[in-house]
Amino acid sequence: MNKNKSICLIFFLVVCLTQPALAAEPSTTPIAITPAQQQTLGIKVAELGRDGNLASQRLAGEVVIPVAQERVVTAPQAGLITELHVSAGQSVKKGQSLAQISSTEMVGLQSEYLQALTQHQLAADMLARDKELYQEGIIAQRRFLTTQSHHAETSAILAQRKQALQLAGMSSIGISQLQKSGNMSSSLTLTAPMDGQVLEQMAKVGQRVEMAMPLYRVAKLSPLWVEIRAPLALFDTLRPGLQVKLPQVGVEGKLVDIIRSVNRNDQTLQLRAEVVAGADRLIPGQYVEVEIVPEGVAANAGQSFVLPKSAVVRSGAEYYIFVQDQQGFVATVVELLGEKSGMVSIRAELKGDEKVAVAGTAAIKGKWLGVGDE
Repeated sequence: MNKNKSICLIFFLVVCLTQPALAAEPSTTPIAITPAQQQTLGIKVAELGRDGNLASQRLAGEVVIPVAQERVVTAPQAGLITELHVSAGQSVKKGQSLAQISSTEMVGLQSEYLQALTQHQLAADMLARDKELYQEGIIAQRRFLTTQSHHAETSAILAQRKQALQLAGMSSIGISQLQKSGNMSSSLTLTAPMDGQVLEQMAKVGQRVEMAMPLYRVAKLSPLWVEIRAPLALFDTLRPGLQVKLPQVGVEGKLVDIIRSVNRNDQTLQLRAEVVAGADRLIPGQYVEVEIVPEGVAANAGQSFVLPKSAVVRSGAEYYIFVQDQQGFVATVVELLGEKSGMVSIRAELKGDEKVAVAGTAAIKGKWLGVGDE
C-alpha cells in the first residue's frame, strides 16, 4: 500500500515539474486531429463572432473629392468651340490653356471697352485743361466741377467695361494689348483654374455653347475624403483625429469630421476621414470598407471578436484559441480584451471567417503540449 502511494507521489511530482516547462514553449506546429477523434473527444467548433465595439466594426465608405479641390470650367460667353487642348484624365497646371471659343459677343464687349477708353481719355484731357483755366481764374468753379464730375463718370464706365471683359474670360494681359493696339478678336481662351486632373470633358470641337455652360471638370486629387456611415451607437466612442484604415487598399487616414445629423432611414451618422498618404490609390466614387482604430490601439493590432469563454486557453503568460484547419487545429495567440456573461472579447490577426474550437479545448491543449503522447 505504501509502495503504491510512493509511486503516485513520484508521478504527481514529475507532472508538476514538467508541465510548466512544456507550457513555457508550446508547439507552433499544426495539431493533427481527425474528424473521428474530434467526435470522440467532444470537440466542437463555431464561427468567430464580430465584437460590437469600435475596434471590430467594418463600416461602408465612399471616396469623394474635398469641396475646395474641385472646379467646373464654364463658357464665359456664348460661342463656338474651335479648339480643345486637353481631355479627361490629363493633368493640367493653373493657367494652362484648355479650349478656344469664337464669340461674336466678345467682339461687342471689346468695342464697348475701346469706346469707353476713348471717352475717358477725352474727359481726362478736358479735366486737365479746365483745371488750369480754373486756377488762372478764367472759368467759374461750377464749370470745373462739372468737368470733374464728367471725368469721374467716364472712369466708372471704363472700369465697368473692363470688368465685363474679365468676366468674359479675357486676361489682364489681353486687355492691355487691346488697349495698346485696338485690335479686336472673337477668340476667347479658357484656362485651368488650378493644378489638378481633368475628370470630365463635357464639350467637343464644333459645338455651340451658351454662357455658363459647363465644359470641363477639374480637381486636385490629393488629399481625398472618405464619407463614412456609422451606427449611432458608436457616437460616444468617436472623435476627430482617430486613425482610419482602408484594409482592402492598404491605405490609412484620420477622422476629421463627425457630422451631428442622423439619417432618418437607417439611424446612422455621417463621418468624414481624410487620406493624404496613398490618396493616389483611391478613385473618387469608389466604395471601400473602413475600420476606425480606437484611441490607444495600434493600427496593426488586429480585429476584435467574441467567443465563448471555453474557447480561450492559457499557456504560460499567453492566451490562445485553436483555429480549425485541414489537418486539425492551429494554436493562435490572442489578446484578451474583456469578459462578460460567459463570453470573452479577443483581438487577433484573423480574417474573420475561421472556425474555432469552443468545446473540448482541454483535449486539444493536452495534445498540443504533448501530454499523453508516447
